Amino acid sequence: MRLRREICWRWHLRQGVAAPHRDALPHPESHLLEALDLVRHAEAKQQFFRTDVTARFLTQQLEVPRPPAQGTARGSFGWVVEQLALTDAAAFTLALAVSATVDGAVGPVIAACLDDASRTNPTLALAQKLWDDPAPVIDLADPGHALWSHALVQPVGAGGVANGAIDWDTPLGSPPLIARRLLYPGAPLPDALVPVETLDVDGNESVLDALPAALCPAVARLRLGAAAGLRVVPVSGPARAMPGAIVARVGREIGRPVSRVDLSLAELEHLAHARALIALAWLAGHDLLLKESPAPRHTEHRPPVAVLSSLHAFSVILYVPVADSAEAAGLPKELVQPQLVVPRLSHADRVMLWRAALGKRGAAVAPAIDECARRFRYERGTIAAIATALRADRSPITAERMIAACRAEVLLDAGELAQEVMPRFGPEELVLPPLQRVQFDEIHHAMRALTEVHFGWGTGRAWNESGISVLFAGPPGTGKTMAAEVLAGLLEMPLFRIDLSQVVNKYIGETEKNLKRLFDLADSADTVLFFDECDALFGRRTEVRDAHDRYANVEISYLLERMERFKGLAILATNRRKDIDEAFLRRLRYTVEFPMPELRERRALWRRLIPAAVDASEIDVEFLARQFPLAGGHIRSIVLNACLQTADGRAGKPKLTMDRVIVAVKREYDKLGRTVTLEQFGRHADIVERLTSG
Repeated sequence: MRLRREICWRWHLRQGVAAPHRDALPHPESHLLEALDLVRHAEAKQQFFRTDVTARFLTQQLEVPRPPAQGTARGSFGWVVEQLALTDAAAFTLALAVSATVDGAVGPVIAACLDDASRTNPTLALAQKLWDDPAPVIDLADPGHALWSHALVQPVGAGGVANGAIDWDTPLGSPPLIARRLLYPGAPLPDALVPVETLDVDGNESVLDALPAALCPAVARLRLGAAAGLRVVPVSGPARAMPGAIVARVGREIGRPVSRVDLSLAELEHLAHARALIALAWLAGHDLLLKESPAPRHTEHRPPVAVLSSLHAFSVILYVPVADSAEAAGLPKELVQPQLVVPRLSHADRVMLWRAALGKRGAAVAPAIDECARRFRYERGTIAAIATALRADRSPITAERMIAACRAEVLLDAGELAQEVMPRFGPEELVLPPLQRVQFDEIHHAMRALTEVHFGWGTGRAWNESGISVLFAGPPGTGKTMAAEVLAGLLEMPLFRIDLSQVVNKYIGETEKNLKRLFDLADSADTVLFFDECDALFGRRTEVRDAHDRYANVEISYLLERMERFKGLAILATNRRKDIDEAFLRRLRYTVEFPMPELRERRALWRRLIPAAVDASEIDVEFLARQFPLAGGHIRSIVLNACLQTADGRAGKPKLTMDRVIVAVKREYDKLGRTVTLEQFGRHADIVERLTSG
């Protein structure tokens, strides 16, 4: 009505316009003349509104008192006016902005009132012109006004807040999501807000419906907290833990529905979009669960504190996923609430989820469910995804298929800290003395029995469901690495060799960070962590003489604690057992000494390491095993070097000669810096003499 009345006035001012144009909108004038007319024709304008037939009718309609709002729906225009106690001038300005957003026919009328065909959005100057008393509109120029702080009205395009005040000529509009909610509060939520349910991925009611007891104090705080103003709740937990299910249960406990929004904490700095989504949640009476912010490696992620503080007017709870307590500590203290730490699923929880996800088809693989629930400590999202894939395949679900599907989800990207090693050897290739073979078999059996003992017999609670840590000690080349690979192959577990040069850092605190990252990554599924030359990391704690000694001891203590909680198989290999801290040795389940092989083992090593495709009929294995007390790694190196020197590209079965092997033995001793006498070579001494004489 006010826009139409303004058009009537502009027609009146242009009574001399040619007849063909009388039905069109008034012809624009210069902005200077218009500004002067506001003062020159102020009284005449009011007189026109009282005397002109159309203008008087519109004025009378404007003077009719508005009916009192009754049963105003939450999020509606009337509800907002009531909740924010908006003045009539503020409500009018909001209506003007909403009209420009939802009604394309309003744009040309606004352009005519602004004397500019390109300006189809209202301004504060236009609101002041249309309102009978311009003084109340002045209050709207304050950036702290409720229209701005609640994102009901926002600048459109360039311009905005300048020097602490809203520019009078800045184009204004109401965000489309907001305008639609103000007019149709009962309409379904837009796709931007997805209600978070307590359902599992497949849409079934969660089998883990009870709220974890550890979260009850935080929930009580949220329930008793003030309803006004923004509240930020950090949410942390293991990867793919589906925090939405926990957050939905928290929302149900405090009587506040929660919606998921495709917006991270880092993206809040894009204020226009973020403000609109948060304002929409406020109008709908929903709290928001943000998505996780991707934090670059080796850089500190700093939450946008200033941006969060600027959103304090919204009575909304923001559930913000955080990586750790350090990130949560960076949130604004005046807004942050107690942290929700999503607990890891227990073995019993995982078994329940597996059974529910597999349904009737899981009955045939009940033992495999127990085993997978222990070996693969996945959260509900991963379990649901694997189960869905298994059910989609019409072939029967077997233990082998289930374990293979679980293993395919193991993603240990430790970067430069660890490298995955593909096992190269089978158990038949591992040559050990009888005592060490028995110990090796015990380790294998112990890893296989963890599920039964921990969760069938109940030792898991006392031992924190921990895995097994072992020490392989012995001289170089005695088979420590091979034994680790064979174990990983037998257990069908991924093997990762830890690069201690990358883990150990000279800067204080960095070694613990690297270790934490490494163990956290390996904690989701049974993994073999192989610490070669571990004495560099597991060395003896020293007497504290300075800060470096103190922090070195802190690193060792942290490593001890993480080793005790590690649920996979940790293998420590060292050439210097005496340098290992006694505290580590006490915590190890098994210690296996890899001695230099005796004659029987050396004989077996020579026979197994010579390739089957080679004619080795001339090789005197008995002589080589008796005369040269070498470790398996050195024998392997000798055989390889002899084969390399034998290969000549000729057709037929290659023949490995004793001469080549004797030369390779001499080269290996030279490489090791160890003395070997001609007498050891026996009847082959002449080969060595020719070699040394040139």
